[in-house]
Amino acid sequence: MTDDDTTTVVADEARTEEPRAEESRTEATLDPADLEAEGDLAADYIEGLLDLADIDGDLDIDVRAGRAYLSVSSTGADDSLSRLADGETVQALQELTRLAVQSSTGRFSRLILDIEGSRDARAEELGRLVDHAIARLEEGATRASLPPMSSYERKLVHDLVAERGFHSESEGEGRDRHTVVTRG
Repeated sequence: MTDDDTTTVVADEARTEEPRAEESRTEATLDPADLEAEGDLAADYIEGLLDLADIDGDLDIDVRAGRAYLSVSSTGADDSLSRLADGETVQALQELTRLAVQSSTGRFSRLILDIEGSRDARAEELGRLVDHAIARLEEGATRASLPPMSSYERKLVHDLVAERGFHSESEGEGRDRHTVVTRG
């Protein structure tokens, strides 16, 4: 393998849209009370969807790192909620929930939705992608490109790469924006 080799690491995650310019201006103005209100609106929306689908779930609202987090977990022996926990479904429900919140507040929402620990599972998957990319660098590649992913996931990847002593940058536009890992 030569120094100019580039490796692309593949993932199953669906591509998501990149935040628009006005979103970054809005996020700086939100205080914890606004984020808690977003969480409440999101919980009401998700609770309504779960009721329509006759699925039980416990909802927990949290505010972390300038975002509202809504976690949905099973309420006992009923595992019907697990049908919604795959990555594409969680992403789709998150986008619908963000739109519902935006419709109520008039501003973009950066809400994160987690169903049955799907975010932790995705973080583990991203860790494996980073490990694979670093292994390719250690084999002689000069850079390893990861697949397109959301800005939130790219942030997680940048943190993982930095923890391992390597460097990463986001490249591309819109739905094709992805992370490239290189040596520090």
